Amino acid sequence: MGWRSVAIVGRDAEARDPRFRIASEGGAIICTRTGRRFFRDDAMERAVIDRLRTGADRAGLWDELATDWIVLDMETMPWSAKAGELLLNQYAAVGSAAEQAFQVAGEALSRATARGLDLGDLPARTAGRSGLIGGYRDAYRHYCWDVSSVEQLRIAPFHLLASEGAVHVDRDHSWHMETLARMAAPDDAVLMATAHVHVDLDDPLSEAAAVAWWEELTAAGGEGMVIKPLSFVAEGKRGLLQPAVKCRGREYLRIIYGPEYTLPQNLARLRERSLGLKRSLATREFALGVEALERFVRREGLYRVHECVFGVLAMESEPVDPRL
Repeated sequence: MGWRSVAIVGRDAEARDPRFRIASEGGAIICTRTGRRFFRDDAMERAVIDRLRTGADRAGLWDELATDWIVLDMETMPWSAKAGELLLNQYAAVGSAAEQAFQVAGEALSRATARGLDLGDLPARTAGRSGLIGGYRDAYRHYCWDVSSVEQLRIAPFHLLASEGAVHVDRDHSWHMETLARMAAPDDAVLMATAHVHVDLDDPLSEAAAVAWWEELTAAGGEGMVIKPLSFVAEGKRGLLQPAVKCRGREYLRIIYGPEYTLPQNLARLRERSLGLKRSLATREFALGVEALERFVRREGLYRVHECVFGVLAMESEPVDPRL
């Protein structure tokens, strides 16, 4: 997984749908999940759009869906392609400061021990905490590398959200994965198929295989996986189910919760969090997002689409712990 982005891609770079007036060219744009331009570099954006357009050509999506445009939900790596300042000022700064602080603390403890002071288990505890900083820095560095051209990007579409006349929430996730996998090519390292597995919850062996897949993925430095019902929209006894749950790996979570989150006292505190508000927001944002797409496809006025969009943005500003 990487940095979430949404792409609106037109079939023809010269064609312009009047609904895409904000697009950079040819009814095409790549934006963040909150609607901001993803790439600051116009040339980079055009290069990515060209890759996506070529992938759609390869997959035969235009004719299959009878459309001149598609909306894709996708992950874009590395983080540094979008959030270089965040990495430098937040994660790298914390790692560097902690590393220097523990070095000074370790030297001070060594001097105290040499003077014969009884420090108990403080030196051992400090050394253990210091060792966690290395894991923290390794975790975020795995998602960062220099990007000077489109060839350094890794893009993995995972939802084909909409096309002319259709919002594809009536298709299950297997259809989305299989359809979008056709956009990738063996000789194209940029545009990738999203890896996934199917799990039969009535089969313990299937569940065990999925757990093993996740463990292997995260042990190799992967962020984790997103667990979804097979249906794009699923309902349970209490109504609409949460559309997805992120299941991140142990080391990746150091970026979210801090280097020392695995210490017993910190894990106990994290387990006491209430997730009800976060789950409620996720479900309502999902419903509004689908409604916005349906209004757009029905060619309703843009103000009607923006009603839903602003509702989502309002919920994004709710005072809820963003680390949940």
